Amino acid sequence: MEQLQVKAAEEPGFEVVGEPRITSPRGFTAAGLHAGIKRKRKDLGLIACEVPATAAAVYTMNAYQAAPLMVTREGLAMEGKMQAMIVNSGNANACTGSRGVEDAREMRRETARWLNIPEHRVGVASTGVIGEPLPMDRIGPGIPGLVKQLGPAGHDSFCQAILTTDTCIKAVEVRLTVDGREVRVAGAAKGSGMIQPRMATMLAFINTDAAIEAPALQSLLRQVTDETFNMITVDGDCSTNDMVSVMASGLAGNDPLTPKHPQWPVYYRAFSHVARELAQLIARDGEGATRLVEVVVTGAETEEGARRAAKAVVGSSLVKTAVFGTDPNWGRILCALGYSGAPFDPERVDLYLGSVCAVHQGCPVPMVEAAAKEALTLDPARIRIDLNRGRAAATAWGCDLTYDYVRINASYRT
Repeated sequence: MEQLQVKAAEEPGFEVVGEPRITSPRGFTAAGLHAGIKRKRKDLGLIACEVPATAAAVYTMNAYQAAPLMVTREGLAMEGKMQAMIVNSGNANACTGSRGVEDAREMRRETARWLNIPEHRVGVASTGVIGEPLPMDRIGPGIPGLVKQLGPAGHDSFCQAILTTDTCIKAVEVRLTVDGREVRVAGAAKGSGMIQPRMATMLAFINTDAAIEAPALQSLLRQVTDETFNMITVDGDCSTNDMVSVMASGLAGNDPLTPKHPQWPVYYRAFSHVARELAQLIARDGEGATRLVEVVVTGAETEEGARRAAKAVVGSSLVKTAVFGTDPNWGRILCALGYSGAPFDPERVDLYLGSVCAVHQGCPVPMVEAAAKEALTLDPARIRIDLNRGRAAATAWGCDLTYDYVRINASYRT
């Protein structure tokens, strides 16, 4: 299956790897196989670390939280360490009551037994159809096979095993130097529909070999998630199963990272790059989508206001359909901005479709229609809004809304 990834490039202080692997950071292996949850495709994946890794996670804000999230949170609370993550696709194990919790614990228990590690060091994640019990008679026998297949070459198999309606696997990796040691950060994700983070039907797994203190890792993940995964939307639906987790093996040998470490800023940028690129890959692969949509809001009074405005515009169904039809209907954008809840003065707003100015100081300006339409055909299609009220800014990502989105979701269970 095709892998969506960013091109190799140089960024300030770190290198973007052209062929990313979730197993690249020292100490990590992975595997994926077909256990029989789905008809044909791989549906059971595993990431393992050779040492207990410092770990952190953030979870969906949906009141209905799937059983795997409860079990993962329960395990992390015991020690703040993780050594493995078992993931199934094809079944969300959500809204399944006490049986669902016991099934998630059984997945954790069996994985720990075959890896010979404590149960609480195994995280669990599931994605797929809501409200159906897990087929444990298939998952259980699949776990020993996963453990046997663990290896550095397991990147592709793992990435394939976590997909649902995704059209491709998604991975990003960066490398940097900390205390004279090469440090690696790599991530893999899935997500295509029901994407409206805080958070979305998305799972993201980030591995790093950096030595980093637990409070710093949790704070880093939460802040970066707010800036990246929580700034994407596909369809406005917030899922029951979303989770971003990170494991840090510490095997790079650097001095433990904290915000006081002199190289914390570059590590923050590197980690944030991985999360941001994964978030964009999820948005670009939205169900039925043909291109990424990027909305940049500048000149806001507060960062929260900028985020509200950007998310409202990128999440508007009318804006999304206008992008699909390459219709430079800027009135839809202003309408979404108006109900966003962000404070602004309508008479000071500037609006651009790509580089084409459509609104200046709240009033329409003559524009070349063909140029505006062309801007919406680009990938990403960029919309920029300047509120001219402050210095805060935010960027949100989404995708266009096509006929195929309805087709895919009308028959999701069948």
